[in-house]
Amino acid sequence: MNRFMEKCKKWFRIRKKVKKGKPGYLEYKLQMEILRTVLYFAIVAALFWLGYSQTNSNKNLLTIVAVVGCLPASKALVGVITRLPYRSIEKKMAREIREKSPGLTMVYDLVLTSKEKIMPVGCVAISGNKVFGYAPSDKVDLDYAAKFVRQMLSQNEFRKVDVRLVHQYGDFLAKVEGMNKAAEGKEGQKEHERQIANVIMNISL
Repeated sequence: MNRFMEKCKKWFRIRKKVKKGKPGYLEYKLQMEILRTVLYFAIVAALFWLGYSQTNSNKNLLTIVAVVGCLPASKALVGVITRLPYRSIEKKMAREIREKSPGLTMVYDLVLTSKEKIMPVGCVAISGNKVFGYAPSDKVDLDYAAKFVRQMLSQNEFRKVDVRLVHQYGDFLAKVEGMNKAAEGKEGQKEHERQIANVIMNISL
């Protein structure tokens, strides 16, 4: 099955695997969800057709298997619908941010999910106990999102983390540049920052 999926990825020109937290992750996951959905429903249709062609009736074992197969296929379709509204950060932006933040721990392509809201965040910069994020959508409640991240970090034993988010890309880029300069000579915090990043990625799609 894995080999077949790899061949399908080549046929559909799906990019190489992008790890969570890297630029392009959301686009990659959407492409994979679409591919998985198409394959699952194709298998369901093939099983149903095979059973019907052999018995001239839909009352056969393969029809039952096809119906059961609709469950994972439907789950994959829900994944597509859930991810469809969200896009990866623009490549140009990702390059600019990378140039300004060589000393920071960066996390891209986040869709934070609480019980009440879904909040797309294009990028987050982490330096020590400071988290600064860029949420391009005006629909994201910045105060709520920052509070939610602080709560999740606190529940994971990171209780003194300052979390802020902005809508303006220029403000974010300027802040990242300042954070990067302040972080010079503080490489010993990297493991701490990676742990914070992992918590934030765990509350994202």
